[in-house]
Amino acid sequence: MKTLAILGSTGSIGRQTLQVVESMPEKFRVVALAAGANLEELAGQIARHRPQLVSVADAAKAAELLERLTQAANGAGLPEIEHGREGLLSVATHPEADTVVSAAVGVVGLEATYAAVKAGKRVALSNKEVLVAAGELVMAAAKAKGVELLPVDSEHNAIHQCLRAGRASEVRRLILTASGGPFRRTPLAQMAQATPEQALAHPNWRMGKRITIDSATLVNKGFEVIEARWLFGVEPKQIEVVIHPQSTIHSMVEYVDGSILAQLGPTDMRMPIRYALTYPEREGSNGVELNWDALRRLDFEKVPPRKFPCLRLARRALEEGGAQTCALNAADEIAVEAFLERRLPFSGIARVIEGVLDEMPKVALGSIDDVLAADGEARRLARLEVESVAESSEKTSVRVSEIDRVQ
Repeated sequence: MKTLAILGSTGSIGRQTLQVVESMPEKFRVVALAAGANLEELAGQIARHRPQLVSVADAAKAAELLERLTQAANGAGLPEIEHGREGLLSVATHPEADTVVSAAVGVVGLEATYAAVKAGKRVALSNKEVLVAAGELVMAAAKAKGVELLPVDSEHNAIHQCLRAGRASEVRRLILTASGGPFRRTPLAQMAQATPEQALAHPNWRMGKRITIDSATLVNKGFEVIEARWLFGVEPKQIEVVIHPQSTIHSMVEYVDGSILAQLGPTDMRMPIRYALTYPEREGSNGVELNWDALRRLDFEKVPPRKFPCLRLARRALEEGGAQTCALNAADEIAVEAFLERRLPFSGIARVIEGVLDEMPKVALGSIDDVLAADGEARRLARLEVESVAESSEKTSVRVSEIDRVQ
């Protein structure tokens, strides 16, 4: 039986991970959970899985959770409750956990995931920030400890499966597929003024707000290029992105003999989660299967670079290296937040990212402290860029309105 610790247990990936666990109770036991502020969801998870340790966002939430659990269980069988950074680290390094599911959204999960790797844990990785912000550092630690990082993201999970067919020296290129998001057919001029509601209307996947916006800008594919570079040890030029609107083929691997292997599956994250948790074995699908009757066609398109400049910016950050990929992630997070709060136009997301990459000091990252310092500096620069871009956009809007009135 495998023992699990889950970082981000109340988020989308965390909840689906527990669904997989509950479908195979003889295979897994949950020993530790880390969440944020969703205590109602967490309390239900605790009741079902009886972990030894849980962690929440802060001391106030820890006290509230303790009171809630005490009332529900009359003080019997309560888990240890921690909070904040130390709590996350405790969950990630729990001595009885052999596998850590890294699903905490944002850079908050980076330090804890790195600690899990340093502690010799197998990591099922969903948190993009881990490899985008600190890929070289994390993979070096994993190699030193002999630790496996098993990707949960559907694209990298697909590549991991396809790579089992050949040797690394036989790989010509990795091909990441992108749905194209909600704006695949939207003219460039209309995209610039897209609303949060339009950007959140993803045609295929139901995800958290930030990753859905990242799918609309295609910066998520840029993140995935960076992740693939570190996960699979290939050069950036060996990683390509194609638009595949059906999201049926999750990614492909082309070998030197011209053979291309593709992994197909439904748009259901429980499939890659189950693969990562049960690897190297494969378990039954538990009803998660591709509907062949509904499959009529498979389309592929090139990514239009003018419509999706964020993909180019991500490749630039990877090429420049050092703190630049960390800055890319931080700038995007701040820009997406501003867009969702209607303080920044959709087109402003790429402008903020580019401005931060231009201003960010190009330094090497030798430790997690360096990564966190670079993240903080990039966020500072991004907030300044948001103000600048928002002001510029507002002035442009006013000028256009004045021209319209004159006409």
